[in-house]
Amino acid sequence: MKIDPELAATIAAVADEGTLDAASRVLRITPSAVSQRVKTLEQQLGRVLVVRTKPVRLTEAGEAVVRLGRQIALLEHDALGGLGLEGGAPRVRIPLAVNADSMATWFLPPLARLSADRDIDFDLHRDDQNYTARLLESGTVMAAVTSEEQPVAGCSVSPLGVLEYRAMAERGFAERWFAEGPTREALGAAPFVDFDRRDTLQHEWLAAMGVAHQAVPRHYVPASHDYALAVRLGLGWGMVPLQQNEDDLVPLGGPALRVRLFWQQWNLRSEVLDAVAAAVAAEAADVLAR
Repeated sequence: MKIDPELAATIAAVADEGTLDAASRVLRITPSAVSQRVKTLEQQLGRVLVVRTKPVRLTEAGEAVVRLGRQIALLEHDALGGLGLEGGAPRVRIPLAVNADSMATWFLPPLARLSADRDIDFDLHRDDQNYTARLLESGTVMAAVTSEEQPVAGCSVSPLGVLEYRAMAERGFAERWFAEGPTREALGAAPFVDFDRRDTLQHEWLAAMGVAHQAVPRHYVPASHDYALAVRLGLGWGMVPLQQNEDDLVPLGGPALRVRLFWQQWNLRSEVLDAVAAAVAAEAADVLAR
């Protein structure tokens, strides 16, 4: 049995755009034609590929077809480039997963440089570094910045460096709550800023200081730049990457937390994907700790 590349590309478009109508606009065909292509491939494979919710949801079989569709598009782009026909090749979409703090501090500059020289559309998916590898497994992304050193099946892995975090607070906040230092009593009462409910950095630091985090007041600010701004405005203390530290913040002491980051990508020989990996690795070498 063979899978028609055009049908696989259609499933990928539906997954990317979220609805059949939106995919039809990208593919420049009618919504009924998109629906017919999806139905045709599902009948050929004898499996449901797309659950027609809003947005659509891929089944496990659908995820496998999307991975194939993305790989074919990437290899076709490379082949046309090797033939000197870049102008005749469609722009290639490179979906990547990255944690919020990397995106806010070092990850975007290499992508901007690449996009200036190549016909690449980057599709960034933000998640906690402990979860970005899951997007590789599902075929949602081709590569990811992750804290997981163990490679996902079908992927290669290489170290990037370390994001180092320190407990910081606005000066007035620190004087109000920690006049006698970050004692257990003070840390149990002073509010802190959590990124979201998956973020455990503040919890780990509190544990290292002998404080259980469950009863400590907290604010949730789920955006990296706004998170650092919230700490700077005195909303609470928080674990701030060294790259976002500024003179208006004061350290609370205690241990620094080091998050080791890795680059995982599909184990696929692609000139474009390798160029992205090289650019990201070079930037990480300049910015991240070893």
